[in-house]
Amino acid sequence: MAIVTGFWAAKTLATAHELRLFDWLSDTAGKTIQECSSHYRMEERPAEMLLTACAALGLLERDDERYRNSPMSERHLVRGRPLYFGGWIEMADRREYPAWMHLKDALQSNRPLTWNPSRQASLFDGEDPLLVATFWEAMYALSITTSWALAEAVDLSGVKKLLDVGGGGAAHDITLCRRYPQLQTTVYDLGFVCELTRHKIEQAGLADRIGLIDGDFLKDDKMPSGYDAILLSKILLDWTPAQCALIIAKCYAALPSGGRIIISDLFVADTKDGPIDAALMSLNMLVETWGRNYTSAEYAAWLTDAGCVDIKVIHFDAPAANGAVVGYKP
Repeated sequence: MAIVTGFWAAKTLATAHELRLFDWLSDTAGKTIQECSSHYRMEERPAEMLLTACAALGLLERDDERYRNSPMSERHLVRGRPLYFGGWIEMADRREYPAWMHLKDALQSNRPLTWNPSRQASLFDGEDPLLVATFWEAMYALSITTSWALAEAVDLSGVKKLLDVGGGGAAHDITLCRRYPQLQTTVYDLGFVCELTRHKIEQAGLADRIGLIDGDFLKDDKMPSGYDAILLSKILLDWTPAQCALIIAKCYAALPSGGRIIISDLFVADTKDGPIDAALMSLNMLVETWGRNYTSAEYAAWLTDAGCVDIKVIHFDAPAANGAVVGYKP
């Protein structure tokens, strides 16, 4: 029953977010059902049902006759908050939910459903400005809520310069620079993504420590060099095994001796029977890209093939990642 009705909770959250319910309730003593009815120009019956459902989901708290944001909602669902998660909610609801309704077609055709295959156009082409803005805001939302877990789990105290490959949004760079005062980072991504990222860096007040390099890690002959660590966070799941191996090989070639490659992602178990979030995210890659969620063993094998040594897997718990695989260039 919980599996079958899972979309009930998802659509409740997405609709409340679309109505800006959490923005409206932010920093208030709460609102009554009657006030909600008046504000949204809806009858009291649906207003009561929406507030009740949000409270049941832990999104709201009820105090006497008033409903207010839960601490989680105040932190993650109010626009403008540092850990705002709404971009991902909007992306999942508007783009991915419709595609999931045709999962059988994706399984039978083995191709993405969320872009136009007749034009071979994808999210990485940047042709639809609204879609692009929504997608990269969603990626930032996922990354910023995961970045602190990575920063705590992987010791970068000896790293001075880090290249964030495909790091559009600079969420990891912002967190890592705040966590490690000695660190300088650079986001290496497509041109239009760098432009979308620039305001995030400036907003964080870190333009002197986070740089931008316009490039395409699949088409460019080599990666930018001069860095003692390269980060690939939730990047390789978009691509085929052959493309993953190619990207890792380019990263390895760009590193000096002693440099490290850090791959952070939501790993499928080596036994390929879970965990649930990684397995379902992998199916999401079926409707979105040509990739899938890989195992830590698969990443370790590609790192080994590239020439890395002392490979280790570090586990942590975060919304969009459950660990990192780290390999060193001898």
